[in-house]
Amino acid sequence: MRILLAEDEKKLAGFITKALRECGYAVDEAYDGPQALELATTKSYDTIILDLMLPGRDGLSVLKLLRLQQIATPVLILTARGEVSERIEGLELGADDYMGKPFSMRELLARVAALLRRGSTDRNMLLQVDDLSLNMMTREVTRAGRCIQLALREFALLEFLMRQPGKVHTRTSLCEHVWGYHFDTRTNVVEVYIQRLRRKIEVEGERKLLQTIRGVGYVFRGGAE
Repeated sequence: MRILLAEDEKKLAGFITKALRECGYAVDEAYDGPQALELATTKSYDTIILDLMLPGRDGLSVLKLLRLQQIATPVLILTARGEVSERIEGLELGADDYMGKPFSMRELLARVAALLRRGSTDRNMLLQVDDLSLNMMTREVTRAGRCIQLALREFALLEFLMRQPGKVHTRTSLCEHVWGYHFDTRTNVVEVYIQRLRRKIEVEGERKLLQTIRGVGYVFRGGAE
């Protein structure tokens, strides 16, 4: 799942991003209001963490414009200011949760997880392609009754591929959606993880689901020989 973090304190943003990525989330960072608004309106996110004291355009202004554009992505507001009136205004504008600074990183992660669960009511939480199943809630992956253990990034890559079976994805697209839009696409990390996935989900005698399209990228197909 992808998260947008809009926080102008770069050191704090780095700590939050590190914690989120260790939980398996893909994270994009924005350091001012205009950048946060541009990313939130042009990219698809599962949750937005939005600091109120952003330069260029404050967080409440960003939130208001998102809701006016019918962007319903769950928003968690962060602020060092604790006025009740400001908190009420944020909630009235469409914020889903509110945390004051300083905060516990464990609590932040718990609140993000709660927002993701709440925002997942319209998403298919059980993905099925051929005889391979992926459960978003329990993070269990099985094939023909066989349990498959995946690392966090392997799970994220498989989820992305299974959500769009039959669609060919370039390595750049996979880097952007699984590792982040600012990831160095010149590395061979995609190829490495594709091979890891294949070894785990396609044991001897099972149909090949993850195919390479030479010169283009990768595609996930059910029933492929």
